[in-house]
Amino acid sequence: MREAFGARFDVPDGYLNTASIGIPPADAARAVAESVARWGSGRDLPEDFEPAVADARASFAALVGTTAERVAIGASASQLVGLIAASLPAGARVLVAENEFTSVVFPFAAQRHVQVTEVPLDEIAEHAADHDLVAVSAVQSSDGRIVDLDGLRRSAAAGSTRVLIDVTQALGWLPVRLDWADWVVGAAYKWLLSPRGAAWLAVHPDAPEVVPNSANWYAGQDPWSTTYGLPLRLAGGARSLDLSPTWFAQVGAAVAMRWLAGLDMAAVATHCTGLADEFSAALGLPAAGSAIVSVRAPDAVSKLTAAGITCAARAGRARLSFHLYNTSADVERAVRALR
Repeated sequence: MREAFGARFDVPDGYLNTASIGIPPADAARAVAESVARWGSGRDLPEDFEPAVADARASFAALVGTTAERVAIGASASQLVGLIAASLPAGARVLVAENEFTSVVFPFAAQRHVQVTEVPLDEIAEHAADHDLVAVSAVQSSDGRIVDLDGLRRSAAAGSTRVLIDVTQALGWLPVRLDWADWVVGAAYKWLLSPRGAAWLAVHPDAPEVVPNSANWYAGQDPWSTTYGLPLRLAGGARSLDLSPTWFAQVGAAVAMRWLAGLDMAAVATHCTGLADEFSAALGLPAAGSAIVSVRAPDAVSKLTAAGITCAARAGRARLSFHLYNTSADVERAVRALR
């Protein structure tokens, strides 16, 4: 077991793949196991999961810099992005980054009534004013590049461009305050160290209305009494977009994200980017200030895997990701494998 920032993790040596799957704190894994055991013996009722849903919602809100009543719950980032994409008016112009993760761009590309334009990531803020909506990841999945959030904020404030930011590869290591963005979406199972099956959408009160195309019993005014029949009786605000929660994912997220939300995220970022930059420097790569490093080298993935390093192959490169439970020993092991 490793200890980091006051929590314990059953993470193996050389695990540098949080950008694919985050390893939960032991307390979160135990909470899920205990919940599964209660399910197996019929000891839980649906409403018993409500505290976990509320805790995870509040923690996501705290991590992005907003309030819980502005946050909707879902199952995946793409499902929540799809609600926004389907709500755009005909002819809407959407700007995305080249080679963006498809869960951000496919929901828009699938809409026949909108126009989607790609530009290089470092030109997003420059071209934002020429579009109705910018949809972009705060941190790129393939190589860890960070979008110019300050530039996007200035563009949004100066005109009518709406902004959607996916924080799936950022939240949990990158300090952000995104209460200015129209929509902020994030999935649980990477840097938030929670089970797959939970995601959240923060909605700015001045954002355009989103059609609740996934309207269901849990989005009702009172999910436990507005369960049958018409008329439509949806909750107000962001809760009208809620999807019925995946229970075990919410149980794990409640524990892991409550702990994350209580950390000094600047210290977490310093730790994570420090390890990533240490790795980059040892290989003669420029420091990028990101927790994700992409390496283009012959047989990089096979060399790393043979040395016991868990990483990912993305966009023709080896992708390594450094989170709060990683150490310099992981860095040294990865560097040795590639030299």
